[in-house]
Parts: sequence; structure tokens; C-alpha cells
Amino acid sequence: MLRLIKYLIYLALLGAVALVAYAYVGPFLGADFSAPQQEIREDVVLPLDAAPDGDTQ
Repeated sequence: MLRLIKYLIYLALLGAVALVAYAYVGPFLGADFSAPQQEIREDVVLPLDAAPDGDTQ
């Protein structure tokens, strides 16, 4: 049982190293990790007759 846990830990460490390596090498292989750059605007209507405690009555 201990041997199985040891191999699972090794596999998890190997997966973490592979993920970090892919994050660094990915852009050279054509993977684009950048977020889309687009401005989004939405109108917001604020209720001006609200009481200080948030109640609109």
C-alpha cells in the first residue's frame, strides 16, 4: 500500500513538472495563453431614492 502511495506522489510531481514545462514551452509550440483583450461597457442604473439602509420603501 505504501508503494502505491509513493508512486502516486511521483506521478503527481511528474504531472506538475510537465504542466509547468508546458506553460513555458507552449507559446513556442503555438499555444496562446493570453486573455482576449476587448473592452466591455454596460450601462448601470442606480436607484437614487434608496434609503441609507438599502430599503427602497
